[in-house]
Amino acid sequence: MQNIQGFKELISSPKKVVILTHFKPDADALGSSLGLAGYLKKRHHTVKVITPSDYPEFLTWMPGNNDVLIFQKDRPAIAEGYINNADVIFCLDFSSLKRINELGEMVAKSAAIKVLVDHHLEPESFAHYEQWDTSAASTAELVYDLIREVGDEALIDSDISNCLYAGLMTDTGSFRHPNTTHKVFQVASALVAKGADPSKVSKLIYDTNSLERLRLMGFVLSEKLQVLPEYRTAYITLSTEDLKKFGSQTGDTEGLVNYGLSIKNIKLSVMISDRKENIKLSLRSLGDFSVNEMARKHFDGGGHKNAAGGQTTLTLDQTVKKFLDLLPNYKEELLKD
Repeated sequence: MQNIQGFKELISSPKKVVILTHFKPDADALGSSLGLAGYLKKRHHTVKVITPSDYPEFLTWMPGNNDVLIFQKDRPAIAEGYINNADVIFCLDFSSLKRINELGEMVAKSAAIKVLVDHHLEPESFAHYEQWDTSAASTAELVYDLIREVGDEALIDSDISNCLYAGLMTDTGSFRHPNTTHKVFQVASALVAKGADPSKVSKLIYDTNSLERLRLMGFVLSEKLQVLPEYRTAYITLSTEDLKKFGSQTGDTEGLVNYGLSIKNIKLSVMISDRKENIKLSLRSLGDFSVNEMARKHFDGGGHKNAAGGQTTLTLDQTVKKFLDLLPNYKEELLKD
């Protein structure tokens, strides 16, 4: 953070703090939020974590989860009250206010000091303080860095460590993705030294499935995964009927898009699903092919170079056609080694 002294002064006395993260939060979004909340509470701040929507059941073990305010589930006026009365608003794991839907307008209007902690590309300029670094593997890593920069590493306990470790682990694909740097292992090691339990966190996130989720996975792999070797591309489409058939809950499709990339010679994998309110796209790639660029240009989205999301207001079939029609434009890039 550029003005770390100013930030230290900001949090030097008790404040009313709101922590916000993006729609359908993943382990990094929720873990970094609850890890930061745990730290700020130790600094005697009054803290409320607010999410725009629900999140997967396999994340609800995180310390502090029971106090999270879910905007879609709870009365919106309650969330608006917290935001209007906040002295400081932390925005974690998103770079644009539209990623928090209706909450974005509330934040824009709020007189609170805003702090952005994020590692996505091209952030909006709305924050007074920014802990922003696209080279960071996760927002959890940046929260850890921020606590260290303030000089409060001694306040990190096992609860905070487990939350931050969950974000670091998942956003590196269990330390398998190209964003797994020497520093990532240093941070992971430091968190374990502070009490994070890698085996427990991994079990809770990756190996706590419902029977319906496993059956959905089998259906996707056997019936819905399509491969286009001429474009080194794999894609999955899921209709509302498909999701309903398997009683799909939030988080049940998490990670399915990655199976496409596990196929030999595949460079691009995309999952397109009908979420009623709109069509969601999850894009993953290998090497130099930027799904961030594809998502931003064509699907009102963005993210990272090799992992991005998008959306359309088209039908599922129209979205699939749009995606397939785009592939010839990217053929040369996709065929590069």
